[in-house]
Amino acid sequence: MSYQKKAISIDERQAKSTAWALTFADVVTLLLTFFVLLLVMLNDAEKSINVIIDKLLDQTYEEMIKDLKSDEIMVERETKGIKITLRGNLFKSASSEIDMKYFPIIDKMGNILNRSDLINIQNKDEYNSLLDIINKRGLELNVEVRCEGHTDDAKLPRGSVYPSNWELSAARSLNLVKIMNKNALMPEKYFSAMGYGEFRPIVDIQPQLNFKEKQDARAANRRVEIYLDAFITQKYIKKNS
Repeated sequence: MSYQKKAISIDERQAKSTAWALTFADVVTLLLTFFVLLLVMLNDAEKSINVIIDKLLDQTYEEMIKDLKSDEIMVERETKGIKITLRGNLFKSASSEIDMKYFPIIDKMGNILNRSDLINIQNKDEYNSLLDIINKRGLELNVEVRCEGHTDDAKLPRGSVYPSNWELSAARSLNLVKIMNKNALMPEKYFSAMGYGEFRPIVDIQPQLNFKEKQDARAANRRVEIYLDAFITQKYIKKNS
């Protein structure tokens, strides 16, 4: 009998010595559940933010389709934003000067951006709650109008102002950005300009192509692509030096 009492006593001591482990396991499980729920909530909040941004981009896209689309202008809705492709004789040969007949088109683009909810979101009461959520999470909404210039593969004439198609394409996109910025009445921080020269063609110029086919391919490659992108990033906090 004493042996049984002794065994029971040992079992009780072992049970007491390991009781904390059960409590600890319960706490860990609860904390894990809490963090999983928090992660789900944060992901849901981020998805909601992205849904609203997509709707704002859709509104601007519909405006652009209605007012801009033509034989020389293609408007496409992409994953992160809107892509506008301008073709035709937008620029004079080997020059960055924009043909005056395209000024009304550029003016339309600027006006659409100027009045869009995406650009004016800070002044729209219906988006205050969205901006508050973004701010509380240490994030910020970024809107970018990026212009990319592309030339064909034809060599520039001797004595050209620009040493290569690379510089020419960059100058063309910068000039277009300046005009659009002026018409849109938006801060310069929204705009950027890039030039790719002949290095990102839509149609490859193959040796077997005849003269007309080469001319058509080069005409397709001469273009300006304008991207309107909207996305969320971590807010930059400036540190005191």
